[in-house]
Amino acid sequence: MAMRSHYCGLVTEALQGQTVTLCGWVNRRRDHGGVIFVDLRDREGYVQVVCDPDRPEMFKLAEELRNEFCIQIKGLVRLRPDGTTNDNLKSGKIEVLCHELTVLNPSVTPPFQLDDDNLSETTRLTHRVLDLRRPYMQKNLMLRYKVAMAVRKFLDANGFVDIETPMLTKSTPEGARDYLVPSRVHDGHFFALPQSPQLFKQLLMVSGFDRYYQITKCFRDEDLRADRQPEFTQIDIETSFMDEEEIRALFQNMIKGVFVEALGIELGDFPIMAYSEAMHRFGSDKPDLRVK
Repeated sequence: MAMRSHYCGLVTEALQGQTVTLCGWVNRRRDHGGVIFVDLRDREGYVQVVCDPDRPEMFKLAEELRNEFCIQIKGLVRLRPDGTTNDNLKSGKIEVLCHELTVLNPSVTPPFQLDDDNLSETTRLTHRVLDLRRPYMQKNLMLRYKVAMAVRKFLDANGFVDIETPMLTKSTPEGARDYLVPSRVHDGHFFALPQSPQLFKQLLMVSGFDRYYQITKCFRDEDLRADRQPEFTQIDIETSFMDEEEIRALFQNMIKGVFVEALGIELGDFPIMAYSEAMHRFGSDKPDLRVK
């Protein structure tokens, strides 16, 4: 039998009357004098689990649960009683009546509540594993994943080939300092981590791979500023046999497709401004058009 049949946040009224097996973390435990309610959380959201004293062994375990215990439950999906639904949750119209409960891993008292929005950056980074359990952070990572998937889907459909390029390479003139990695085999020699795959993708064009892309890491040994990062991920693309209008249309359609796939937002066509107009009106080739 599978260890888990459904994600917590995806259990809805469509599963009413079915038995489900769920795994997740205790977000909150509430003892209402004889009946224990557990808000069980995973990456997809929450579901309310009801622990009834009619099953003494299971109920005794439920009494010992605390926040962030990792548990597995098996139970029956049923509609919540009238007046107790939660419209803010996808699973807010149902609850799971617990039949079996297993503690997969107990937890010490967490250093902070996961719903605390006033944590310092130092606290969050020190306890990063807990910080990443917070729904806000998980949504950010899922959004990043959806954007990457949408980009790959679009570029694959338009004939681009995903090709990995080397990470350990020779130092070449770029816009910043290189991160150097000493060679164990060649004493006194160093590899450089790539600031971009620029040379490799140009070689690919010469080799006949006329449409290349990869979502890749880049490394630049720069001072920390608001618009600089020592390590970052970029959508790297190179193409041959396309003119300016074709390239502009391609990337407009890619960005529009990403917004639809990842956010459900439809964008119109992008405005086009000539370099001469931008310099004449704004004195900059990258004007902030949000400012009226």
